[in-house]
Amino acid sequence: MKKLFALSFMIVIALCSVSSAEILAGPGIAVAETENGKLQGFIRDGIYTYHGVQYATAEPFMPPVKVSSWDGVKLALNYGPMSPQSIKPEDDMFPVHYYWPLWEGRNYPQDNSCQNLNIWTSGLDDAKRPVMIWLHGGGFQAGSSLAEDVYRGENLARKGDVVVVSLNHRLNVLGFLDLSAYGEKYKYSGNLGMMDIVAALEWVRDNISHFGGDPSNVTLFGQSGGGAKILTLMAMPSAKGLFHKVIEQSGAVQMMGITLPDQKISRRVAELVLADLGIDPANVDSLKDVPFERLDMAGKKALAEVKISWAPVKDGDIIPKDPVKGGFSDWAKDIPLMAGSVLNEWISVPLVVNMAENQSDNKNFWDEAKTSAKLRERFGDKADKVTAAFLKAYPWKKAGDSLYVDTRLRLGAIETLNTKAKQPAPVYAYIFTWETPIMGGYAMAYHCSELPFVFNNIALSEKTTGGGEKSQALADKMSQAWIDFARTGNPGWEAYTPENGATMIFDDVPVLSNHHDAELLKLLTE
Repeated sequence: MKKLFALSFMIVIALCSVSSAEILAGPGIAVAETENGKLQGFIRDGIYTYHGVQYATAEPFMPPVKVSSWDGVKLALNYGPMSPQSIKPEDDMFPVHYYWPLWEGRNYPQDNSCQNLNIWTSGLDDAKRPVMIWLHGGGFQAGSSLAEDVYRGENLARKGDVVVVSLNHRLNVLGFLDLSAYGEKYKYSGNLGMMDIVAALEWVRDNISHFGGDPSNVTLFGQSGGGAKILTLMAMPSAKGLFHKVIEQSGAVQMMGITLPDQKISRRVAELVLADLGIDPANVDSLKDVPFERLDMAGKKALAEVKISWAPVKDGDIIPKDPVKGGFSDWAKDIPLMAGSVLNEWISVPLVVNMAENQSDNKNFWDEAKTSAKLRERFGDKADKVTAAFLKAYPWKKAGDSLYVDTRLRLGAIETLNTKAKQPAPVYAYIFTWETPIMGGYAMAYHCSELPFVFNNIALSEKTTGGGEKSQALADKMSQAWIDFARTGNPGWEAYTPENGATMIFDDVPVLSNHHDAELLKLLTE
């Protein structure tokens, strides 16, 4: 027994004698410098990876502040907390997330102190790689930096030798409740979520060179709510100089990107929230002690009464003007923009709720008579004109596809492109029309369907793309276009102008077209 104890003691002494330098230099370990201290990540298939890196801290309903410095080495191995949000279908503004297999929802710990980011890079050197910062969707209500597997940045970083960053920030009632009417300390509370993002961009500016990135070549890309956040950032003086190119994907929406609520509306929401919670305006500080679930429900009731969604507020200070309506900010004149949408967006999403039936009863299975009846039910005496215009725009599609054409986000993209084209920097247009073949193709080119292609993550989304050579070939083309734009400001096709309407159509065979759907959109919007 004594010999066994002595042997065990010697092993412990030997392990303890390994220096920290030797540990930090071990296989698969990646230690990076930052302005505040050292971070330890890991290396996977040649990609240096850091998760849950804190870029700021924040008290409830207060602006973010920079992180304090630390001694030693902090681990950056696990994803950080995401902003508190509802994870129940009956409470969520996007309940379809719980039915469609792409939107499985990766739920991480939730905390108001959710100011953290993730980094993927090919090396900790001075290569000055282009930086691509991903802003997640979910409106300004929900989502996270790694809500879905397809958000993982390692394949994009490897393919393009770029540095990919994704981030979390405050959402919903915690990020956008405008309490400015109740004291100077709450002056900025209606825009805290956007201020978090600016703090993250400042952290990238100050630190990304330690991760092989070029702080003078930063591209923002974001989808849905992430696209709306990008447009909003372009109206924020505090974001000037923090990014140099932008890709807006399916996020150009009125009152959430193109325009924003003013303080008359946002303060009314806050008034209703306080009333619902029974909090006297003189005691507004007690709001920080209310459980999130109660805050969340009070916020949703107030939004329903005012008939808006959570969004930043035009406060005349942090956000002086609407992002797009009336023109982009002068300081954004030299920022190239790429903008687009997907063909069916939310139009096909109602079919998702009853997948079992719709996978075998959809436009791909209808005969000519049933298709004609559906078209006349939807479009009346314009059915033939709509079908002809649709097939002229997309000759490889079927007549029944014309039932599911999105106009809201497509027109929002066109408005954004036309407005930005008035400035010197080039703009580029795209539309994603590739139809997923899974389950009989009933979901078509749905909202979010381009994401596996942009991130080159087909292998992580086979149950939504079907996998295979065709989808991977399209992913190769799309991810390369995003990379090229981040590197040079040109994705590889003709720049858009209101006159030429140049738009890259991403399908099995991508094609550049000019004003391809102008006639169709005119008919549908009439």
